[in-house]
Amino acid sequence: MISHLDRYISRLIVIPLIATLLVSALLLLLDKMLRLFTFVMDEGGPVTVVWQMLGNLIPQYLALGIPIGLLLSTILAFRRLATSSEMDAITSSGVSHVRLLRVPFLYAGLLAFATLWLVGFIQPYSRYAYEGLRFELRSGALGASIKVGEFAHLGKKLTMRIEESRENGRVLSGIFVHAVDKDGSILTVSADQGTFLATDDPNIVLFRLFNGELMLRGKTPGSQRILQFDQHDLPVDLPEFESFRARGNEYLELTLPELVVTQHDDKQSLQAKLDASANFHRRLIQVAVLFVIPFLGVGLAIPPKRNTSALGVFAGIVILVVYNEISEFCEKLSSDGVAPAVVLQWVPFSLFALYSLWLFRQVAYRVGEPPIGGLIRAGQRLTKLVKRLAAPLRRRRKLAH
Repeated sequence: MISHLDRYISRLIVIPLIATLLVSALLLLLDKMLRLFTFVMDEGGPVTVVWQMLGNLIPQYLALGIPIGLLLSTILAFRRLATSSEMDAITSSGVSHVRLLRVPFLYAGLLAFATLWLVGFIQPYSRYAYEGLRFELRSGALGASIKVGEFAHLGKKLTMRIEESRENGRVLSGIFVHAVDKDGSILTVSADQGTFLATDDPNIVLFRLFNGELMLRGKTPGSQRILQFDQHDLPVDLPEFESFRARGNEYLELTLPELVVTQHDDKQSLQAKLDASANFHRRLIQVAVLFVIPFLGVGLAIPPKRNTSALGVFAGIVILVVYNEISEFCEKLSSDGVAPAVVLQWVPFSLFALYSLWLFRQVAYRVGEPPIGGLIRAGQRLTKLVKRLAAPLRRRRKLAH
């Protein structure tokens, strides 16, 4: 049964959680968006493909932001309870710290289920779609093969150059076309303006040219002809693009059940099995770590009495980021065959979980200063030392002015 206390703690957690998820995902997407715009512009592709690529990155960035969001929301919620003396009133009424973990663990369970679907089933497909868009941009399948001011080769027998493009590519100027016909004759065309028109055949487009000159040179000597025209329609065969590879050639594109099958498939190479095992345990760790974060968050949230330092927030982010880097490094080691993935992933996770439980135990069952107190004192000493060292510099600046 949900009590008024649970509702109150839930409200304290949900707002920072949503805000952190949105801000972290937005920052990651903005950083990636600039690079994607550069990549798409270099490849000459349509700008709209950037939004499709960013959409395929959202599951990956959400999976990265969920642990940080849960940690920050837990720390901020319990820090508010502690600094406003509400925590003392709650515990004095007989409610234990373990009982207070009900709501954080409820959020952890929901987010763990969401993370399992993200890293286990959604990310592999979104990553494959993202790589497919990159492939199509490079191959020109998205209309990226004709770049303004450059010679573009549409197949082996057609070369084209366009000086200027206006109205989103509908009006082209300064056109040069060099084509080789099936019988070996060479067609060279220059025109002031032109536009592409669709035809009934999806493999052929019509290039309508205006105010230009056409030179046709046959295989036999003296068969050259030069014509001037006001309008000329030139059929253009669209090049055949190589189809994108099938999903699953990379282990990051495999779902969790597919990773299990790959690990036990005798037809797979040893390296493929190592990669699948390493990534499988890495994804499970991303889910399991969410059930440890409530202990870590509460252990770092409660500052000493009469102290409102928010150093626990910074310490929590550092601890979580460092552990994430260790987990990624262990994934690389297990892929290299240094040790089994089950050892390299779950031993550091066990140490991380034990440390988080120790922090929580110090807050819940130990009377006296919470564990974050020593870190706060060290930070205060460091701040005083920096101010003392910087004092002579400030005095020199004042004397100089």
